[in-house]
Amino acid sequence: MIEPGARLAGRYRLDELVSETSGATLWKATDETLARLVAVWTFAEGFPRTGEVVRAARAASRVADARVTQVFDADDSGPTAYVVEEWVVGQSLTELLAQGPLEPERAAGLIAEAAEAVAAANATGIYHLSLSPSNLMWSAGGAVKVTGIGVDAALRGITAQQPGLADAQGLGRLMYAALTARWPGGEQSGLRPAPVISGRPCEPSQIRAGIPGRLNDVSCRAAFQTHGRGGPLSSAQAIADALADVPRLVPMPTTPAAGPAPAPREQAAAREVGEPAPPRPAARPAGSRRAALRPSPSSSRITKALVGVVALLVFVAVVLGAWTLGSVMSSGGNEAGTTPQDEEEQQASTDGDVELTVLEPAGAAGFNPETGDDEHSDKAPNAIDGDPSTRWNTTGYMRADFGGLKSGVGLILDMGDPVEVHEATIDFGGGPYDFEILMGDQPEQSALTPAAEQSGASGEVTVKLAEPTTARYVVVWFTNELPPDGGGAYRGTINEVELRGNT
Repeated sequence: MIEPGARLAGRYRLDELVSETSGATLWKATDETLARLVAVWTFAEGFPRTGEVVRAARAASRVADARVTQVFDADDSGPTAYVVEEWVVGQSLTELLAQGPLEPERAAGLIAEAAEAVAAANATGIYHLSLSPSNLMWSAGGAVKVTGIGVDAALRGITAQQPGLADAQGLGRLMYAALTARWPGGEQSGLRPAPVISGRPCEPSQIRAGIPGRLNDVSCRAAFQTHGRGGPLSSAQAIADALADVPRLVPMPTTPAAGPAPAPREQAAAREVGEPAPPRPAARPAGSRRAALRPSPSSSRITKALVGVVALLVFVAVVLGAWTLGSVMSSGGNEAGTTPQDEEEQQASTDGDVELTVLEPAGAAGFNPETGDDEHSDKAPNAIDGDPSTRWNTTGYMRADFGGLKSGVGLILDMGDPVEVHEATIDFGGGPYDFEILMGDQPEQSALTPAAEQSGASGEVTVKLAEPTTARYVVVWFTNELPPDGGGAYRGTINEVELRGNT
């Protein structure tokens, strides 16, 4: 049995199990020769399509388009057959659509890029045959990636009499999904199914207002092979030609184009009733975790007046201090009446008023100790980058209670060294959530203890620990149930975490 830590060909170290399907296992691995992350497929003894997958991977490696997932190695001559591919870090179309459909122009630009990539593969005789939203990625480097070309079909034993047509229909369905956040196919996609009238999915423009007629037409001519304005689009190249002039805009996740802007998120901070919510720092520039606030004109005038008063008080204090010091020195005693005990109490009071600083984590990862599955650790740095427009999220579960598989999941922050934490501000971007803050000196569930908890949290919340706690590891731990993500699954999301305390 292959286990984490095993090495293939003396260079590929298997780090984490990502998925396993019918005898084919996908690993997150490290190419130790080139010091880079890779994806590695291994195959159980008796897997019936090992040779087909290896041959498909070798063929896919000849596709000269950077938007197609690269194949680095494929071998079935040794005791363990394997395929080594590019490890793509980014967001799938499913995740991009979690908050709603893309703006039509962005959707068109994304599909135009995908169509050109698939057309390049088709030109070499390589087809996908099972395109779904999870196969279309927007990488962290800012590029479109189409994953699984050639390999996915071989893994699943999928064939088609007209493979070019199958890929054209797959691209049409992807465009339908990008425009509507619905899926017009029967297979599982992670999106809600498209509404059906008279046995056929509605057109995109029937689901969402504001979709240009031309884009609605391209989607239908490809996905459903309707005649539209120029006949069916039966190849990836035909779709690429139809979208050749659309702007290639960055398809980052946005709020739906239609409808009013969302209302400000409610502050659900843990504080006394009637106490104003603490201000949330704005997005910070690189190297800084704080942003300066610009004073209003009225506050500026008040500040100047206060400065004048303070200056006068300082002058009076200096004069009185000089007189008192002279009196004490001349009498050789403590004429001010201040005893050593008074001085100790005053110093203790001053020490209690500690100024908190923002604590910088050294790293972050998904935390799933009960089953060991990876919870999108590749996205975890998004939760500590100072930018609330990026996010980390858990795996999507089919049930709110973590699919009935575990009691909770979370995000673990490694502070590098033990730090004293007093409070945390967490931007969930939605909700509601029940969660705990766990802390400890080892990244193991048995070594972590609860430091704070809250129920029904939504949006941005600030949690003050009952007692300052010193530890190296801090976990935001989801408990009980996760909210629906709008795509038919249940998922936890954290846009940003900021810890405050002392190093």
